[in-house]
Amino acid sequence: MHTYTLPGTDLRVSRVAYGCMNIGGTWDDTPLSTDVRESASRAIKAALQADITLFDHADIYARGKSEKVFGDLLKASPGLREQIVLQSKCGIRFAGDPQPSDPQRYDFSYEHIVASVEGSLQRLQTDYLDILLLHRPDPLVESEEVARAFDALQTAGKVRYFGVSNHTVGQIELLQKSLEQPLLINQVELSLLHSYLIDEGVVANVSGVNSTLATGTLDYCRNHNILIQAWGPLAGGKLFKPNAEADPALSKMAQLVGQLAEAKQTSREAIVLAWLLRHPAGIQPIVGSTKPERIATCALADEVALTREEWYSLFTAARGGRVP
Repeated sequence: MHTYTLPGTDLRVSRVAYGCMNIGGTWDDTPLSTDVRESASRAIKAALQADITLFDHADIYARGKSEKVFGDLLKASPGLREQIVLQSKCGIRFAGDPQPSDPQRYDFSYEHIVASVEGSLQRLQTDYLDILLLHRPDPLVESEEVARAFDALQTAGKVRYFGVSNHTVGQIELLQKSLEQPLLINQVELSLLHSYLIDEGVVANVSGVNSTLATGTLDYCRNHNILIQAWGPLAGGKLFKPNAEADPALSKMAQLVGQLAEAKQTSREAIVLAWLLRHPAGIQPIVGSTKPERIATCALADEVALTREEWYSLFTAARGGRVP
């Protein structure tokens, strides 16, 4: 798989990343089972065999078990840590943490960011994260407090680089004004079936369309060398086996994906991901299947080149009509 250097870093990353949300099994206190461990091992090995080098985590995934099982795999594979780019996220807190009456919430306090990273490092059995992302915007964020946490983590050698997830332009700028470190990544939901960040630039001045909520996020990130990572890039697999009666439009779109896959002698997954890779923003899809065969078919996207016309055919099918 082709790689590139993440702007502003010395990190070489693969065009497609692997998301570890599902490798930890259930989202409760159930201990890691032998089956879950074996499934995680197969998935990680498949990703490595596909030359994927960036592995994405979050402290909350499977309530910490995804990081734990990955850390056990790292410990059992001497030298692997130096061959990969390890990324995790923090900021989401579950209801009942730590008091039973506490609601689900976001927490960008100095104490929580630092404690979260310490927990991730312990579970991952590593001394440092290559990248830390703030998971979802905290309405109570104080950028100076985030800056203090980032400074402490970087000075201690526990985090090398930083970014955000699901953040708008204004939220990025609010943080960046207090940070010494540049925010290098914005991880957002983006796929053929969730293409709003792309579509907003097309309909920004169209009569009858409310463009007041347009964020310009993609263009802003391109202008500031912020890598866009796409979570949910396969849209939950909805394009692979749609119900024609329940959703004729989705079925028609899936048919187009299938036709392109057949014409290019590749997988449907590769076509869907290649649509993102074709965008000049340099989008990095994060795939999260635990099935080795699905991981392999996703990795084929690196070899697929879509023409402008093919890209727009998929785009117009996804948006339900031609561009204005």
